Amino acid sequence: MSENATSEFARALADEVDEARDDPTIDIPSTEALFTRIVIDELEEIGHFEAAFDLPQEGKVGRSPFRISGYVIDEDAGQLTLFATHYSGDVPPRRVPASDLLKTAEKAGTYVAACIGGLADRIEPSNTEAGDLARRVAALGERIDRFRIVVLTDCIAGGTLPATVDSHGKSIEIELYDIVRLHRVLGEGQTRGDIDVDLVALAGHRIACLPVASGAGHYDAFLAAFPGEVLSRIYDRYGTHLLELNVRAFLGLSGRKSVNAELRRTLVEQPEMFLAYNNGVVATADEVRLEYEGGAVYLTGLRGLQIVNGGQTTASLHRARRKESVALGAVEVPVKIIRVTEGDLEQIVSSISRAANRQNTVQQADFSASDPFHREVETLANNEWLESGRGRWFYERARGSWLAAEQKASYRTTEQRAFREQTPKSRRFDKLDLARYLSAWDGFPWRVAFGGQKNFQAFMQRRKELTAPPPDTAWFHRLIALTILYRTTERLVRTIKFPAYGVNIVAYLIAALGERTGGRIDFDFVWRQQKLSNEMEALISAWAPLIDQALRASVGNHNPTEWFKKEDCWADVRNHLPTLSDPLPAELNGTSTTTGALAERRAQTLQVADYDRIEECMRIPSAVWVAAAEAGQRSGVLHFKLASICMTLANYAAGGWSRRPSIKQAKHGLESVAKVRAAGLFDETQRDAG
Repeated sequence: MSENATSEFARALADEVDEARDDPTIDIPSTEALFTRIVIDELEEIGHFEAAFDLPQEGKVGRSPFRISGYVIDEDAGQLTLFATHYSGDVPPRRVPASDLLKTAEKAGTYVAACIGGLADRIEPSNTEAGDLARRVAALGERIDRFRIVVLTDCIAGGTLPATVDSHGKSIEIELYDIVRLHRVLGEGQTRGDIDVDLVALAGHRIACLPVASGAGHYDAFLAAFPGEVLSRIYDRYGTHLLELNVRAFLGLSGRKSVNAELRRTLVEQPEMFLAYNNGVVATADEVRLEYEGGAVYLTGLRGLQIVNGGQTTASLHRARRKESVALGAVEVPVKIIRVTEGDLEQIVSSISRAANRQNTVQQADFSASDPFHREVETLANNEWLESGRGRWFYERARGSWLAAEQKASYRTTEQRAFREQTPKSRRFDKLDLARYLSAWDGFPWRVAFGGQKNFQAFMQRRKELTAPPPDTAWFHRLIALTILYRTTERLVRTIKFPAYGVNIVAYLIAALGERTGGRIDFDFVWRQQKLSNEMEALISAWAPLIDQALRASVGNHNPTEWFKKEDCWADVRNHLPTLSDPLPAELNGTSTTTGALAERRAQTLQVADYDRIEECMRIPSAVWVAAAEAGQRSGVLHFKLASICMTLANYAAGGWSRRPSIKQAKHGLESVAKVRAAGLFDETQRDAG
């Protein structure tokens, strides 16, 4: 990695910070805080952290200063990660002594002592997010099993930091992201080539293995028994980057409870039998480092390690050691390592995965080295130009692809100008963005509250369970319209300057709009205009304080941050949503789809009553729609077309209203149910059945 490349990355990052600083809608107190937010968001995006939040706090405990810039907290597991930022703003980046970075880390370590000492009582009451964090850390207190400080800096570290330090009686892990490491994982995009495992350093010795000739000569294979502690530490260092080629990467690592319970039982009660009971791990490696001695063969290192099958086993070992303090000293795991020498690695990996998983419940649709859904979205983004024909949106399927495309275009001035005009950064979105926008609109704002990675995982799981059709042009236009809606809402919410929980207000507000409108916003209109109407922006601005009030009222005695992650929170907020009022914005009143004489001939525009009917329609359970259709058609009260509408709505209801009724369906459906009731063909209590 060249020094020039690192400097170029530092300059690009500084430009991004400057751009955010000049945006009047972003209310962040300092350039350092902007740097922190951008870096934390991007590290979360690539899976280095989950549910990470920026939150600058500083003060003193006696004479000892404390200072943090963000946090990740897992109360159930007793894990706390604090971010500490050392920011200079210098480009090219300057070198900073390791001792200065260690002082930054130590100030974050003092924060825990401040919280235990009653920091929450001294925080301004309006700053509810800071107060909540201080109370949560104080409540964790001595139950913190894992305490980590992550130092973020735009400088080059002039030395290494200790792996652990002691602060106020606690052992604290230290991790550093200086500009060199940030360039490696964010600028270039960490790939499997960056995964280089020194087995001797991890295990304290070489690992004996048995080389196996493939016969066909397309690959080398090695069989070994890895210490469970070693696999756990490898996962601790590289996390889900080990699973880039794993077909189960999007299925989650929690797995079935019965499987994990059995695995844990073996670890606790019969660790020496793990090798016999467990199917083991199948992995690939770009490079296998070996040593030979007296006819024996030993593994010393692996580069480009990827776990193809057995990701759940590996993650479970890590979880047992980290979260449950299960000793892995007697645990050994069977491992088969394959080094592909000829052919397409991804294709071979897919075949290995397919064969290895035939004995369990993984579906054939799960087998893909790189999920087709995201490739299809990328293709649509590349081919769908705006109405003007002068620009398009850029879907960053692979981390860093926008920056790579920009750098490629920079070799020629004309290409660089064209790239920036056609695909500016403001029209860039990625996988986590896509999952956030669609999850909120589809009624999962509580999933969005979990943070980018966990929400993305849940989103992909829903797609697989619902067997959603592949995206097409209409779907893509709808996605971009939702992107514009979500980002506009973020801007408007920032403008209002709520004291806390702005991210949650946005997600729940989008869900509220989806609920109140039955998902019937005119997406084509937003796609054509590439912005919202002034009236729609006014509606969002009016709703934001009401959503904030509904969220706060729903909290009760719960911790707000955790409560917003509960489905029960959305269930409560749904009962207190803001109401629509006439006249409706163009996106909702139906006039945006027509122009000229045709618009003038329209009998009337859509009104609030139309959306109220959709909402009322969606409160009726499937059983009632079925009963109305059957009784109405049998008695002759309903025409067969009306009965058919009722059956269609019954299917929508049975599917959890993932498809919403149209204005006409809701109108005819409600009229049909009213006719059947008026004829006395089924009991009123059936309305609440199902």
